Amino acid sequence: MTRVAVLKGGRSLERQVSLKSGARVQDALDRLGYEVVGIDVGHDLVTRLRTLEPDVAFVALHGRDGEDGTVQELLEALGIAYTGSGVSACIRCSDKVIAKHHMRDAGIPTPDFFAFNETAFKELGAADALPAIEERLSFPIVVKPADQGSALGIKFAASAKDVPGALVAAFSYGDKVLLERRIDGRDLAVSVLDGEPLPVVEAVPLGDDFYDFEARYEIGRTEFVCPADLPAALTARAQELAREVWDALGCRGFARIDLMLCDETGELTVLEANAIPGMTETSLLPQAAEAAGMDFDALIERIVALAT
Repeated sequence: MTRVAVLKGGRSLERQVSLKSGARVQDALDRLGYEVVGIDVGHDLVTRLRTLEPDVAFVALHGRDGEDGTVQELLEALGIAYTGSGVSACIRCSDKVIAKHHMRDAGIPTPDFFAFNETAFKELGAADALPAIEERLSFPIVVKPADQGSALGIKFAASAKDVPGALVAAFSYGDKVLLERRIDGRDLAVSVLDGEPLPVVEAVPLGDDFYDFEARYEIGRTEFVCPADLPAALTARAQELAREVWDALGCRGFARIDLMLCDETGELTVLEANAIPGMTETSLLPQAAEAAGMDFDALIERIVALAT
């Protein structure tokens, strides 16, 4: 019998989401007949893995240490196969700035942006460049930390007076901040499983215009449409872009690519890639898999089979 260690929890700001993803994965693996051990990741992770000697580690960690290549590096050092992307792809996906530069270099459309770390502001006078940046991006501007998921730390600056406060908020989550042109439109996501794009999901927040943390994880806050109501050509284009991002960032196993469909131009742009997408009841990958005819248990079994 295959022994699977489900890595969940951890110490990131997305801990509670990870615990929910991990619990749901464990339940599926139990139903499938695997020998399953859940591990709330902490300082004793290596010791527990050496004692347990799992055949596969199912990485259900979100945020820092789980999506940024840290735990993947440890698993490779221990010789344990694991689900999802490898170290380098996780590093690229988890840092939105690195990911966007890779997309730009590959000719993949992504909203215009600038990024700075704290040193640029404290030591190099980056604040003096803000007026030029604001002019080039035009308002409203999205300000967000470079390495947080689930919309954590995102602020919208409607005018120049909003930018300093948005920067302070974003820097409270990390030492690098992304300023990005805001695209008004429809929130779309394309999950990719073993290189094959799944049906497009549209997230429609109810009573608000922003798909924020609460809208992502509180049942009833968002309506999900899958497959998204799009012309066939737009659906194909969204899936094509998702595959291009998958290739450019070197993903494997499974991932989710987030896009915007601009109301004004009708064009698709890619926001980011998620190397460890959620597995909660409101998460988009399971919904896309179901629309493709794959129930949650079958999805989990496929992901385990893809572990390397």
